[in-house]
Amino acid sequence: MTVGKRRPRYPGKNPRRFHEKYKELNADRYASDVQKILESGKTPAGTHRAIMVEEVLRVLAPGPGEMAVDCTLGFGGHARAILPRLLPGGRLIGLDVDPLELPRTTDRLRAAGFGAEVFVVHQSNFAGLPKILANEQLAGVEMILADLGVSSMQLDNPARGFTYKDEGPLDMRMNPSRGQPASQLLANLSAEKLARLLEENADEPDAQLIVGALKQQPIATTADLARCVNAAVTGADPRAGKGDADAAIRRTFQALRIEVNDEFSALDALLRHLPMCLNPGGRVVILTFHSGEDRRVKKAFDAGQRNGTYSAIADAVVRPSAAEVRANPRAATAKLRWAVRGD
Repeated sequence: MTVGKRRPRYPGKNPRRFHEKYKELNADRYASDVQKILESGKTPAGTHRAIMVEEVLRVLAPGPGEMAVDCTLGFGGHARAILPRLLPGGRLIGLDVDPLELPRTTDRLRAAGFGAEVFVVHQSNFAGLPKILANEQLAGVEMILADLGVSSMQLDNPARGFTYKDEGPLDMRMNPSRGQPASQLLANLSAEKLARLLEENADEPDAQLIVGALKQQPIATTADLARCVNAAVTGADPRAGKGDADAAIRRTFQALRIEVNDEFSALDALLRHLPMCLNPGGRVVILTFHSGEDRRVKKAFDAGQRNGTYSAIADAVVRPSAAEVRANPRAATAKLRWAVRGD
């Protein structure tokens, strides 16, 4: 007789390791448990909570028969809110570079009733938006959304290498089949280039100090990197506390992730292409999560308004409400900017 393998016991109210959280990873089966996690202000493992949904909808104002692009489909939260408002007759094109999460999100939205006639998917970086619109035989669309934050599904899974909360390979690639992982990048870059990367991608004030520590030993895992940065910051300044070290670790991870995925180049390309991808009167919303992204968006929108490309732009950055930040702390650093294509 074959004896079935017993499922690992759910270890307490708040299991710490990603793969132990089988209730969160099976939201359909354990809906009440997942709801409790949401109510506590946390994001269940393997999911993502879309940020500033109401603010996005208010600016984009999707209507029946219109065409929309979600440049960063992620878990599909924004797309799920936009799609019903495009019916009848409208369509949403979803882009995402992650080959692991894109099929799961596609399946969820298909199960929600959005077939291929209203929801089209492309595995692509948003820098390729003009080509995708050409393939879809579209000269332009009425609305474009780009949420530049890393999805929680990627951040929480230690196997992807984005987090230092659990040890995993130092990878950080949005598309694991392309480019070089962060561990290889660290090994290949000179100390001078690595320091410049930390300064330009994350405004890291202790870049030289951190690079000096990183170049003394091989860094293969997320834990290796976190320990090395922590030792560099606390060892150099006895007054440095856990908060200082954690901030330096977050900035270092951010800087490497941006470089590994060439995020600034992709964003620059998107900002150049946006006007030609929007129909007259078309709306664009971009959500950013750190100063390097926001500076680029602000500069591009300001220039577009001055030269008449955009008829209106956000007077000031829009931030999530206090209630949303309490419910979802990961929204705290979000900044929303918008623009409207001129005639």
